Amino acid sequence: MFISFSDIPGHHNLFLDYLYEFENVEKFYPWNFRDIESYGKLFEAVSSDTKRNREGLFRVLEHQYSKVKISSLTSRNIEALREKNTIAVVTGQQLGLMGGPLYTFYKIITAIKLCSYLRDNFDDYTFVPVFWLEGNDHDFEEVKSFNILDQAGEIKTISYDDGLEAEINRGSVADIQFNENMATVFGSLEKDLRESEFKEALLKLLRYCYYKGATFEESFRSLLTELFDDYGLVIFSPQQKEAKELLRPLFLKELKEFRKHTDMVINRSAEVEELYHAQVKVKPVNLFFQEQGGRYLVEPDEEGFSLKGKRKKFSLEEIIEIAENNPELFSPNVLLRPICQDYLFPTGAYIGGPGEISYFSQVMPLYEAYNLNAPVIFPRASATIIETPVKRVMEKLDLDYSDIFNEEKLLTKRVIDQVSDIDSAELFKSSEKEIIAVFNKIDVELSKIDKTLTDVVEKTLNRNLQGLQVLKEKTIKADERRHETALRQVNKLRMSIFPAGSLQEREINFTYFANKYGPELIKWMFNEISIFKFEHQIMEMPGRK
Repeated sequence: MFISFSDIPGHHNLFLDYLYEFENVEKFYPWNFRDIESYGKLFEAVSSDTKRNREGLFRVLEHQYSKVKISSLTSRNIEALREKNTIAVVTGQQLGLMGGPLYTFYKIITAIKLCSYLRDNFDDYTFVPVFWLEGNDHDFEEVKSFNILDQAGEIKTISYDDGLEAEINRGSVADIQFNENMATVFGSLEKDLRESEFKEALLKLLRYCYYKGATFEESFRSLLTELFDDYGLVIFSPQQKEAKELLRPLFLKELKEFRKHTDMVINRSAEVEELYHAQVKVKPVNLFFQEQGGRYLVEPDEEGFSLKGKRKKFSLEEIIEIAENNPELFSPNVLLRPICQDYLFPTGAYIGGPGEISYFSQVMPLYEAYNLNAPVIFPRASATIIETPVKRVMEKLDLDYSDIFNEEKLLTKRVIDQVSDIDSAELFKSSEKEIIAVFNKIDVELSKIDKTLTDVVEKTLNRNLQGLQVLKEKTIKADERRHETALRQVNKLRMSIFPAGSLQEREINFTYFANKYGPELIKWMFNEISIFKFEHQIMEMPGRK
């Protein structure tokens, strides 16, 4: 079953137009993702780009995988990236604890399945799924925790505490090492996950990936390798020194031509703002600089450049020399990251969610500035997993899945109306009409005696209507108390399907489902997910309770 994103609250108009009214946004994007036939022109342009250092990329990947045991398919995919006719289908995500929200996995599955589809339809090319580890980000708050549903069916947030003050500049998240507080994380998982035949194996896997001394990047990468290596997923870290050396030309160009680049992005962002909401606030320079363990935004000043929040200044010549000799000290911001990605990889498609699709509308001018082919921006699969008990309760209450995405008050009213012995809404609506009719009749008759009595009639009517409203509210609360069991079931439904008023894929971590359904979960997701519907998919889990 599929539900239009238009019927789910929280999605921006730009994303909705991108999916359903592409002609409204086509001036912001060079490729219509639905026009599969046009992909061939892009693949030809990407494969014939002689500026790309495929051999250098291969050497970096070879180094990154030198100590990792991988499948023969992943090994072949890495080797294939050396070849001119190989096209990458790329996706990426922040290094969320325990893999972050479920949509991270949906991105990966979309990339893998799109590669399979493209192989069947474009015989002249080889397609490789690539995951770009977004470890350069420095927002620790966004990656330090994850959510599960606890044994009571309530959202439980499990967080890692590194022991540092919240406002401290930790540098890139990728390099943060876990301390002894990982034991607290696993303690919470053990307590809050229900007992199952798969719990011990799941915790063993997670402990293998996440342990004291490991970094966010090492752990995240290890987990994805364990889960998706058999599918040939190539995982890439732009953090490594060797990768930064390949990106040196981009860093130098950004430092020398940032004003031109900023003007292009500002102009495009202004165009977007005329119709929609610009996702990303434009910065003067699209680079960060690593300094004494922190990661700081590079800003222009009257003398050259400075670091935001730091008393550190550089002349143009000084910062150019640093970029030449130590490119590993630089990292791209959110707008330059796609450029770095598609400079290194022969990218034919990027798998993105609603936010990414929106900010790519601002990024596109930079592809022209850096003389790169922009990829197709392909929407990731979006899904909600429905467990058997949830489905049964919905059937019992005669609810549709779309009902759950309504406002909570509307959903509550719908259920109360379903189970109540009387239609209180209709009762009070008709009673109000009758009261108004009675007082209108009184008003007509009394005005024949004394017209000043009209004001008294109106005040008396208002008092009666106010009394009726109070009675209505008390009736609703009494009905809610009477049907408390049904409302508790509704609350559990909402927690499972639309937790915290947000899609399940954005709130719940895979561990909740892996604990209940075991190692077959990923394979089941892979088989169930459709990547060409471009709507929100409802996936009903079979069997186990």
